[in-house]
Amino acid sequence: MVACVAANLVGAIRGWDPYPFILLNRALSFQAAYAAPVIMMSQNRQQDIDRRAAENDYRINVKAELEIELLHEKIDQLREREVFKLTEAVRTLTELLEQSASGARESDAEGGQPS
Repeated sequence: MVACVAANLVGAIRGWDPYPFILLNRALSFQAAYAAPVIMMSQNRQQDIDRRAAENDYRINVKAELEIELLHEKIDQLREREVFKLTEAVRTLTELLEQSASGARESDAEGGQPS
């Protein structure tokens, strides 16, 4: 293309395709006319590929969301068990503390009274 324009401008080929370069313009228009459908088909194929990839991504995201929900449920169950165990431990320690405190009161009451 550059060679054709340069040859016409320099004058190597006089009068073959003068300045508006009509022949070159028609050649480029022809090239664009047969290239455009090929480009459109390529874009349509790429669009189909992108659509399939988006669908796969969506499916993967849905599966991941379900897995995360299951993990949240498992963590909640573990927390409930842990809270229950801690509550039982506090209850047991409270009972032991009350027994210890009542035993100390009884020993103070017995040791503090003159016989």
